[in-house]
Amino acid sequence: MISPLKQGQNAPHFSLLNQHNETVSLTDFQGKKVLVYFYPKALTPGCTTQACGLRDVKAELDALNTVVIGISPDSPQKLANFEEKKALNFTLLSDENHKVAEQFGVWGEKKFMGRIYDGVHRISFLIDENGVIEQVFDKFKTGEHADVVLDYLKNK
Repeated sequence: MISPLKQGQNAPHFSLLNQHNETVSLTDFQGKKVLVYFYPKALTPGCTTQACGLRDVKAELDALNTVVIGISPDSPQKLANFEEKKALNFTLLSDENHKVAEQFGVWGEKKFMGRIYDGVHRISFLIDENGVIEQVFDKFKTGEHADVVLDYLKNK
């Protein structure tokens, strides 16, 4: 069973390689809100829908001082391919050993088509300017994720 971090907790500090093989740390974004969204696998239908939704609202998120970081167990090379094929305009991070997913409490048992395996659960964390988890998004359809986040940011 997974146990995701909750609102009010400090976000774990992390550094991972991005889609360009550069190290990116959460602390690189101090003074901004950061939407850290975990997704299972690049270039799969649900993950593509979710990523493209965030891509399409990037200007609105920028205006709300919010940066998007997608994290998956994919390699930097696969993330670069995802970015290129889908014209993504935000940072993708490679968590191949799922250490950061475990720190956020989103790595654990999943079931799909009768198969049980360990993997990333699709959960997003809005981290405030001080590194505290402001909101957790864990109940949404992939096609509505960007709207759910925008609605929260605009109406809080």
